[in-house]
Amino acid sequence: MAEWSEEIADRPQTWEVRDSVERYRGAKAGMRTDWVVMPGENGSETVARDYLDHPGAVVVLAMDDKGRVLLLRQYRHPVGHYLWELPAGLRDMDGESPLRTAQRELLEETGHRAEAWYELAEVFPSTGFSNEKIVVYLAREISEVPPSEIDFVRVHEEADMPLAWVPLEEAVRAVLEGRLHNAATVVGILAAHAAAREGFAALRPARD
Repeated sequence: MAEWSEEIADRPQTWEVRDSVERYRGAKAGMRTDWVVMPGENGSETVARDYLDHPGAVVVLAMDDKGRVLLLRQYRHPVGHYLWELPAGLRDMDGESPLRTAQRELLEETGHRAEAWYELAEVFPSTGFSNEKIVVYLAREISEVPPSEIDFVRVHEEADMPLAWVPLEEAVRAVLEGRLHNAATVVGILAAHAAAREGFAALRPARD
């Protein structure tokens, strides 16, 4: 058993892949099977692993000067729920950095901008099934943008997304009482709550 130390951290690692086949490719993601060389009882063996091939995503916890968090409600068909979530979006624009994607999604989904950006957390939401990586940002110094300056039309699930400014402490209670379920939203709210206890001093400025 590993003893806890300040050096303990996740690190990249790639095992040998003997073959890889794309099973399906949709508009946002695909399914792939890799045949991976893994340890076995008598040496190594090649094992098939299926996973969702995902472009990655960003999530924005926008907090105003009153300590309130901006949430939006969106219908999510796979789980059959209206979910209150932090603004978020896929990293599906070629050449666009995660930070630029986060800034664009905050503007398009909520009509707000932020002057100060910090890296709040990085998560793999489903490590046994998907290669999706989510970068969670904290956005401060928020301002509302006039609708005339927003060149974006919301359609489908995004056509009806009410917004709500929720005090951070109330958002934490909603997580702990099981009222919020979106994984990245839960991570963002709890991470922001932990960071706020130190005045956000430990956060890393966002890199472009």
